[in-house]
Amino acid sequence: MTPIEAILLTFLVIAAVAVCTTRHLLSSVIIFASYGVVMSVLWIMLAAPDLAITEAAVGTGISGVLFFVVIKRIRVIEKEHREEEEWKKNAG
Repeated sequence: MTPIEAILLTFLVIAAVAVCTTRHLLSSVIIFASYGVVMSVLWIMLAAPDLAITEAAVGTGISGVLFFVVIKRIRVIEKEHREEEEWKKNAG
């Protein structure tokens, strides 16, 4: 194992733990996307370009975008819920 592989594998473990322990959703998504990028690099180093392309496209690209959209939607739902609660409080 080369030193760069050891560094990248260590980063993967740290990123996996960080995704699980981070309280902010946006930070978790960014860490998750960086995990996918590092996995793509490792697949290239292991001479598996087809897996690297798939990881980059799906693991980083599509999943990251979907998570960002969901976070945006959750915040809109929370905002609507707060506004509805305030309306009920003021009306009642």
